[in-house]
Amino acid sequence: MSKTIIVNLIRFIVLVFIQVFLLKNINLYGLSTPYLYILFILLLPFEVPNILLFALAFILGITIDAFYDTPGLHAAACVLLAFVRILFISITVQKDGFDNEPEPTLSIMGFRWFFTYAVILTLVHHFFLINLEVFSLSQLELTISRVLLSSLFTVFLMLISGLLFFKRKERK
Repeated sequence: MSKTIIVNLIRFIVLVFIQVFLLKNINLYGLSTPYLYILFILLLPFEVPNILLFALAFILGITIDAFYDTPGLHAAACVLLAFVRILFISITVQKDGFDNEPEPTLSIMGFRWFFTYAVILTLVHHFFLINLEVFSLSQLELTISRVLLSSLFTVFLMLISGLLFFKRKERK
């Protein structure tokens, strides 16, 4: 097995473990719940084929659904996240840059790009997930505040983990 597969398998297991056994129990005033597990999809290498990306996103989502007792909500949100990831990367990253920058980490892509990437994709994921969970327009203000605060909390945790666990590399 190649090093990339092993690293991503360990990342999958660790993020699911952290989400299920630690972050599931964190709920700030009923408004903010971090969903750090989506970092797995965000950090997959650029050269992952789209069909594999969708399959991995579905597997990640259905795994989280099994622990959260939510029938397909996280799976649907993760597959949408994978789709938006493909669109975002195709718009912002040059095709010839894949050799020099194999994966979209904070240390490789730089703070500004990674922050934009994380914020947009997290907002899309959380908006879709929380709207599926609520499935009503009667509490629109509460839903939007939950999306924004949960996204803020999740992106903050992503940036902290990016600063703690990834070594600094020079961009060419």
